[in-house]
Amino acid sequence: MNASVTAALVHELLGVQRALRRIDTASLRGEGLGVALHFLLRCIGEGECRATQLAGRLGVSAPVLSRQIAELEEQGLLARKKDPSDGRAHLLALTPAGKDKLMHVQTQRSALFQECLGEWSESDAANAARALRQLTESLMKPA
Repeated sequence: MNASVTAALVHELLGVQRALRRIDTASLRGEGLGVALHFLLRCIGEGECRATQLAGRLGVSAPVLSRQIAELEEQGLLARKKDPSDGRAHLLALTPAGKDKLMHVQTQRSALFQECLGEWSESDAANAARALRQLTESLMKPA
């Protein structure tokens, strides 16, 4: 792929990133969550994990993650529990309220997406999903 095509792809991806942030912000209005806390909630919702694993996955420092975890705990959306494989460590897990909040926000977000993509055909959406999956896989390969 030549440099101008790569540059155009990067430009379009940055546009997609801005659009996604706009949708995320709109879907979180009035929910008491910012985009970062919502992303953290989604990651923990994929499965219990240690804070150190999560920090590495998110590319954030321990102090930043610690503040975000504390905020979600204060809201009753997140709980720590002993790691059965290592009694010194804790796993982060969503509380029932956290699961409900995540489902609610995801439902709102999906509705916004559906509204934005209402004119797309099933075929266009499936083709876009395939291309994005291929792009993600390529970008996740070690550099």
